[in-house]
Amino acid sequence: MDGLSIVVPVYNEEGAVLPTIKEINKIFEESKIPYEILIVNDGSSDKTGEILKENLQSYNFTLIEHKRNMGYGAALKTGIGKSKYEIIAITDADGTYPNHRLPEFYNELKDYNMIVGKRSFKKLPTLTKPAKWFITKLASYLANFKIPDINSGLRVFWKKDAVRFFNIIPNGFSFTTTISLAMLTNNMQVKYIPIDYMKRDGKSKIKPIYDTLNFIQLIVRTVMYFNPLKIFVPASISLILLSIIVFIISYFFLPSVLDVTSAIIFLSGIQLFAIGLLADLIDKRIKN
Repeated sequence: MDGLSIVVPVYNEEGAVLPTIKEINKIFEESKIPYEILIVNDGSSDKTGEILKENLQSYNFTLIEHKRNMGYGAALKTGIGKSKYEIIAITDADGTYPNHRLPEFYNELKDYNMIVGKRSFKKLPTLTKPAKWFITKLASYLANFKIPDINSGLRVFWKKDAVRFFNIIPNGFSFTTTISLAMLTNNMQVKYIPIDYMKRDGKSKIKPIYDTLNFIQLIVRTVMYFNPLKIFVPASISLILLSIIVFIISYFFLPSVLDVTSAIIFLSGIQLFAIGLLADLIDKRIKN
């Protein structure tokens, strides 16, 4: 554990980015932990880029710029790729996360693959609570692990573990969700530590309905990549049970009308089960 690379993705955070940089520098100068701050300006359209360039000599940070907005995940992957230390911390520039907890997370990491800050559900924005609850429950079931906070943006992990999953991590807001699911479905050690969560400085970039649907799609796709039976077996069983119900209705109430329908549904269920077994076999062979 030779030091920590702190990656901060930034997009239109002209009012908050400098206070965040000052705060992180002060925290780590006092902690005596070797560190670097990598600010990834993800094609900001406000004065964020100008502010960062004007203060490059005044504050201890490295500026990396995307010529256009590529997304939260893309910014993090760029920063991680250019980091010099083997331990990575990620946080936001909007003032919502308690960055003073990062030295604690760093010291705790020696026994784990990732340390994640668990936000209080009560402190999250009201509009996001129903979607977050559903997404967390779905992810916990598919990962076979009770996930307290699926997409917290304050976490510390080993660089080699993150790079391993770069090929499946999207460029959008789903970096944290994907890396959580990827590690948990691969039986890696993840620890959640409760943290405070403050009101953000500026306007959130999350689009509740659009991003919720994307998160659900991402969760299903990621788990299918690592544990396809978790998807195919429930779907198969559901179709087989539906075929039995349709057959009973057909037999007692609509003789011969729905017989073909029940047979088609039953065979679809069997086919899904077979596809799931084949996908699981391919997954196991690739891992071996």
